[in-house]
Amino acid sequence: MSSSPLTVVSILHDPAVQADVDRWLAGQQRYRLVRCDPGRDPLTALQEHGEAIDALLLESGRLDPDQAQALRERGLLLPAVVIGPSATGTVDLHEAEVHLPADQLEQLSYSLDAAVSRFLMRSGGEQPLAESAPGDLGLSERWRLADRLQGRLGLAGVFFKRDSSRFLRHLPPQDAAELVGSLQRTYRDLLLHYFRDPAAANQALESFVNTAFFSDLPITKTIEIHMNLIDAFGKQLKLEGHRGDFLQDYRLALLDVLAHLCELYRRAIPPDPVVDRTPSEVSRSDR
Repeated sequence: MSSSPLTVVSILHDPAVQADVDRWLAGQQRYRLVRCDPGRDPLTALQEHGEAIDALLLESGRLDPDQAQALRERGLLLPAVVIGPSATGTVDLHEAEVHLPADQLEQLSYSLDAAVSRFLMRSGGEQPLAESAPGDLGLSERWRLADRLQGRLGLAGVFFKRDSSRFLRHLPPQDAAELVGSLQRTYRDLLLHYFRDPAAANQALESFVNTAFFSDLPITKTIEIHMNLIDAFGKQLKLEGHRGDFLQDYRLALLDVLAHLCELYRRAIPPDPVVDRTPSEVSRSDR
């Protein structure tokens, strides 16, 4: 974990959403929440905090294109979790943002971990943050922001050091049940959008996979969530007099989730340390 909490600035207008955010970040040692007055201009409020900001909480659709552009121009392009009614497939601030529906805020701390990780990876050049977008931050500015976050975290990205105290198996029973229930809602969104709205389905998939990774959700539990939902859909179709043969096609969604999880775990393996070899060792290895 970081030696000091990361500062998360909340730009939320809905008091019910803000209350849920307060609840699910209460007692978190990894993050410190700072509220912005919803009646104020968000750009002015964010500038007052300057480089003390490490991540943002936004409401989906609240930033218009001009405001998003101004955030980029003023060096306020930061890790962001966008909270909305459901997965929409839209981008509010930048390509590394993480989307989380308002009825799934049990996953908020894990989504913040994912937002920081995604920002660090893309700022490092692996997947540039909307590099071609007009007015976007240059590479040097993104690297500066990433370096500051890495310095705060004390490592090369949070993938390498998940907070084990927030693993599903270590949570109190009620918290664990609420987290699993939230993941079930996320997975249901994934299935509902999978063949109809690929962009929205991808946001739901990333939300599920991020939380599954950072909460160390067992693979068997992921499969159980999938099977339970497919069974529920099948029973509902039968009651309505429809056939459910097509539900087997949703195995593709499960394979997609497992593939994304495997990729996250692959990235979580620290690279082998570089060991300097003497000229004689190099010569022997080349024989």
